[in-house]
Amino acid sequence: MDTIFKPKLFSLLKKGISKKQIFNDIFGGIVVGIVALPLAIAFAVASGVSPEKGLITAIIAGFLISFFGGSRVQIGGPTGAFIIIVYGIVEKYGLDGLIISTVLAGILLIIFGLLKLGVLLKYFPQPLIVGFTSGIALVIFSTQIKDAFGLEIAKVPSGFIDKWSLYFSEIPSINFYALGLTLLAILIIVISSKLKSKVPGSFLAIIVITFIVQLFKIPVSTIESFFGEIPQNFHFVIPSFEFNNLSMYIAPAITIALLGGIESLLSAVVSDGMIGGNHRSNTELIAQGIANIVTPFFGGIPATGAIARTATNVKNGGRTPIAGLVHALTLLLIMLFLGKWAKLIPMSALAGVLIVVSYNMSEWRSFYSILKGSFFDVIVLVTTFLLTVLVDLTVAIEVGVVLSALLFMKRMSNINPYVTNEIDTDVLDDYSKISKGISIYELSGPLFFASAKQYAETLKIIGIDSNVLIIRMRHVPFIDATGVHNFKDALDLLKENNVSIVLSGVNQTVLKDLEKNKVISNNKKIYTFDSFEKALQYSEKLNIKE
Repeated sequence: MDTIFKPKLFSLLKKGISKKQIFNDIFGGIVVGIVALPLAIAFAVASGVSPEKGLITAIIAGFLISFFGGSRVQIGGPTGAFIIIVYGIVEKYGLDGLIISTVLAGILLIIFGLLKLGVLLKYFPQPLIVGFTSGIALVIFSTQIKDAFGLEIAKVPSGFIDKWSLYFSEIPSINFYALGLTLLAILIIVISSKLKSKVPGSFLAIIVITFIVQLFKIPVSTIESFFGEIPQNFHFVIPSFEFNNLSMYIAPAITIALLGGIESLLSAVVSDGMIGGNHRSNTELIAQGIANIVTPFFGGIPATGAIARTATNVKNGGRTPIAGLVHALTLLLIMLFLGKWAKLIPMSALAGVLIVVSYNMSEWRSFYSILKGSFFDVIVLVTTFLLTVLVDLTVAIEVGVVLSALLFMKRMSNINPYVTNEIDTDVLDDYSKISKGISIYELSGPLFFASAKQYAETLKIIGIDSNVLIIRMRHVPFIDATGVHNFKDALDLLKENNVSIVLSGVNQTVLKDLEKNKVISNNKKIYTFDSFEKALQYSEKLNIKE
């Protein structure tokens, strides 16, 4: 148990944290708290629940994830990825069903952590992740059209096609005041990000637009007109349910747990790259589980690690979980003393914030890049995307995982095991006489979603202290989108540390994929050779220069 659950906060407190770092963490936490305020409200409203539920989630779950988590800088709370799940659960099972599903998801996350499954969740194929993330982004965008255009629609259908059919039929009822305010919100956020303003763009947009609406009495819907007063306190809630019906909540609970686990670990990996740290996957999952068990009983919704808020924390000096705790306390103070003013926020301002969120989530560059790649990756990407948009996220993830495995087997069945890619395959396998400063690592087998992460981590460890790293790829028959993604990350890190990279024996299919994804094209630090002998000779020259 000791090796599975080791919160970063406890380890850092044991080592000691400098006063300067504590000050930086407090500042970073306050900034992130301000950033999280409009997002927490917007995510809750878009999920079909009252705005204070988003704030409660950001406060309680945010505090617990930072307190018990396995990352130094992770910021937890409600995220855009959960909008379509929460909306669907509330519509089908009500708020009691949401509480039960979230608690069950929390239990599953703790089980995942105790079984040390944190590492496995990192191995989800890149096309699958991009597919459902882009799908979620499109669904979020579609949910905001009603408020962005000020349409008078009592109930928006849950189906994507039905939703858009209704929107088009309601075009004559557009409220141009609402549309103008939505566009203004988007403009403020975009300009703020370009100017790199210290005041978060989404926060600034909501303040400015709320002030304009109140000053000029503009006739648009506000949070108050939809939800009434925003409570400024917490209530302990116990859901009513029958044990006989518990099984119906298993599917949504699995979806919340899988998505929460994937999102939080992706966020942790991204932040590791920003600070040069290493998170504890299983501890992070257990912390996410604890947060999702506790938060619903106080009126919260599902929570996970938030990539954008975590990045904001890092950029503003946060380096320990203290920043996450301060972020939660900042939101608590805002809710207690300024919450009553939140009811005045126009729905069109929140729509503008969420449209920007959906654009940032869309990963359209990654989507386009994968579309140019392998036919097998394209199938997984498009299938997962369409199922997320048109059917259900649960179905999309299930089908995406199975499809990825089946297509991998199909791909492997097409490989000739006797073909190798280097011209002289039996040259020098004894590396004992290689000059100091040159390291060699051989990749063997396909560089695909199940192996890419481990290979990439090993490349970083072996190459980081070298002048030159030779990567032998004679036995790599193909590389998929996940392999390209992880391979590129590893090579980028090595290049940043002034390591020259030499690739040996790359077959034409793999070489084409690497060039197409700009992994090796126009790069002075990466060199390719068709034989190990040539690669070694050139590496010796590079090593002398170093």
